[in-house]
Amino acid sequence: MPETQPSLLRPGTRFRIGDIGVLLAGTACIAGLTLWSWGGSQGDTAVIRAAGQIVETTTLTRAKTFSINGPLGITQVEIQPGRARVAADPSPRQFCVKQGWLTQSGQTALCLPNQVSLEIRGRAAAYDTLGY
Repeated sequence: MPETQPSLLRPGTRFRIGDIGVLLAGTACIAGLTLWSWGGSQGDTAVIRAAGQIVETTTLTRAKTFSINGPLGITQVEIQPGRARVAADPSPRQFCVKQGWLTQSGQTALCLPNQVSLEIRGRAAAYDTLGY
């Protein structure tokens, strides 16, 4: 039996204006929801932990450097106005150093082998997969 309706997957068929409109609207909706859900508030406080205990809580207003002792050695945490990072760590894979600068509330750098963590907090609590 011959097919009566055109298929978009068949060679030679074209998208109609309504098809293109639906695709553009869907793409815009996905982009907007992505920006809305991943956009966090600006962080204003850094919390540094070692072995699960808070070692330092500081604001992100002045440049500072902290040296935190862990089981593997010393972890260097650098604070700049509006951002913070783990500058150096003795962990073998350097995941927390590769995390880079943290600026948004809820962002965290974990140096698990050395049991040191850096968390950014802000006025609005951010939710991540651990919050669900």
